[in-house]
Amino acid sequence: MASRSLPQPAGGPAVERPGSAGSALLTWGTNIGSAILSLGSILIVARELGPEGRGHVALLTAIALLLGNLATAGVQEANANFAAEEPQTRRALATNSVLLALVLGAVAAGGLAVLLWAVPDAVGEDTSRRFLWATVAFVPLIILEIYLLYLAQADYAFVVTNTSMLLAPAVAFTGNVLFALTDTLTVKNAVAVWLAGQVAATALLMWFVARRLAGFGRPDVGLARRSLGFGLRAYVGRVMQLGNYRLDQWLLGAISGPTQLGLYSVAVAWAEALWYLPTALAAVQRPDLVRSDPRTAGERAARVFRGSILVTAISGILMIVLAPFLCTVVFGGPFRDSVGQLRVLVLGAFGMVAAKLLGNALVARGRPGLQSVAVGVGFLGTVVLDVLLIPPYAGMGAAIASSVAYTAAGATMAVIFVRLLGPRYRDLVPRGSDVTWVVRQLQSLGRRRGVPAEHPVTPQP
Repeated sequence: MASRSLPQPAGGPAVERPGSAGSALLTWGTNIGSAILSLGSILIVARELGPEGRGHVALLTAIALLLGNLATAGVQEANANFAAEEPQTRRALATNSVLLALVLGAVAAGGLAVLLWAVPDAVGEDTSRRFLWATVAFVPLIILEIYLLYLAQADYAFVVTNTSMLLAPAVAFTGNVLFALTDTLTVKNAVAVWLAGQVAATALLMWFVARRLAGFGRPDVGLARRSLGFGLRAYVGRVMQLGNYRLDQWLLGAISGPTQLGLYSVAVAWAEALWYLPTALAAVQRPDLVRSDPRTAGERAARVFRGSILVTAISGILMIVLAPFLCTVVFGGPFRDSVGQLRVLVLGAFGMVAAKLLGNALVARGRPGLQSVAVGVGFLGTVVLDVLLIPPYAGMGAAIASSVAYTAAGATMAVIFVRLLGPRYRDLVPRGSDVTWVVRQLQSLGRRRGVPAEHPVTPQP
């Protein structure tokens, strides 16, 4: 697809600005491809090691992801906004990202050590402490991967960021296949190849930033303070959003054991497929929403939100109908309890669409604190309902808690979005013309070769 260059001040090469429809489709397709590879890994591990073994793998990887995301301090949000608004800072942002990842990764490890000292069973009684700490050692790389991903997306580098997102599950899947074929698949091996995937993705992003973007320059302490200042305003929301995503799995594994977590993780793996479209659209929209005025940003975000809701509704209905096949036929009879959990999780997908797309618009317009308010509503619901429902109902309790929390967060996000950026509430309700618009966007991909200079990257309402 052709693209046009945006003139840039000193700090790196000109930015290539691709068409949004193609970028969104590419990113969505990448997310689906990543999901297929991840589900392949889950399937292999589940069939080879059973629900308990799958639960151990899920717990260790969830801890690494949770720590990595907790330790970002929201700096990736600053990378996305600053690199788009102030391209001359890109080199310093890249180097600052490396240094901050090392420091904050060490802080995360120290925090986990304190937690385990205070609550020794916080990660379950059966989890190997030695292997746990070996996994935690990779947390700085996970942080750096997040930082560089946002930095590259600010320059519309969706091809390489999508490649990095596909590389990690591809490495893990390949490793699990080889271990399974040689009858050597264990919990440690499954986690090891997952970590290898994170290393490969981070290495690719580092190479791209060094050789194809602005590169790594001198660290800038003042810029680091600005990044932390902006990031921490978004950080509260990100922490709570991560809690909405992963806290339930940690609590379920610690309270109900690895078998229940193994069942629930399969339902979550399928349900998360409904999040890939809004995730892709948020990434593609972000650079342009940063560069837009508030009213235009609100109009664009509202239109894309309505289209995403329509696609999510169709996909959700199909997933509810196909739940028995997805859980028991694909993963086997021992996972039949995942069917009901998956159906409940699907109901929360609409709130997640709102949280991702409308929250992304708020952060792009420099209001991360308001996004955090909406996410906080969901997080509070997750914590309270998990504590109440997981002990008596295990995985089903976690599913109910998550769906209610997602819905509450999405509704709150919609209220804040309307009040801040100007659209009306009815502008968030899908209409007949949106079906035509979605179809037209898909059809245009076959004949579009570029975006004229006067056209915006994101579709206009």
